[in-house]
Amino acid sequence: MRFLIVRTEIRAAADTDIAAAWAGGGRLRDETSAPEPRRQVVHAEDRDAALLLARALSTVGAVRAGRHRVKVLPITEMHPGHPYQWGGS
Repeated sequence: MRFLIVRTEIRAAADTDIAAAWAGGGRLRDETSAPEPRRQVVHAEDRDAALLLARALSTVGAVRAGRHRVKVLPITEMHPGHPYQWGGS
C-alpha cells in the first residue's frame, strides 16, 4: 500500500466556532470538504518509509511550534479525478 505524507498549516478557530461545534454536536473542521492548506507533500511506498518520512517532517520548526501538522494518509485505488490521487506516470 502506498502512503501520502502531508505537512499542513493548522487553521485557527475562533472561540465562537468552537462553542457552536460543541453545542451542536457537529465538527469544527471537515477535512473532506475544506482541507487545511498543504505546505509539503511526500509519497512513500510502504508504511515504514511513510512513518520515517513523517518523523523527519515533524522536526520542522513550524510543526514543533504547533503551526503545522504532519498527516500520514493511506492511498487506495481511487477514481482518476480524486484530488489526492497519486499520478505516478
